Amino acid sequence: MATKPIAANSGSQSEKTGPAAWLAAAKEYINDLKAEMRRVTWPSRKQVQATTAVVIAAVFLFAAYFAVVDMVLGRAITRIFDTLARR
Repeated sequence: MATKPIAANSGSQSEKTGPAAWLAAAKEYINDLKAEMRRVTWPSRKQVQATTAVVIAAVFLFAAYFAVVDMVLGRAITRIFDTLARR
C-alpha cells in the first residue's frame, strides 16, 4: 500500500469532508488494492488441487475420529446412567 506523508498544515486536503472526500478515498483505496493484488503470488492449479485434496481428506478423517469418540463416550455415559439407575 502506498504511504503518503501527513500534511502538517491545518488547511490541507486531508481535512475535506463530504461526498468528494469519500469518493477520493474510495478511488485511492481501489488503486492501492489493484497495486497490491499485482504483487500477490498465486498458487498453480496443481497446488490448489493438491491442497484441496488434503483438506477434504482431513475433514473426513476428523469426522470419522469424532464419530468414534462420540460413540464411545455415548455408550460409556449410557452405561453409567444404567448402573446408577439400578441402585
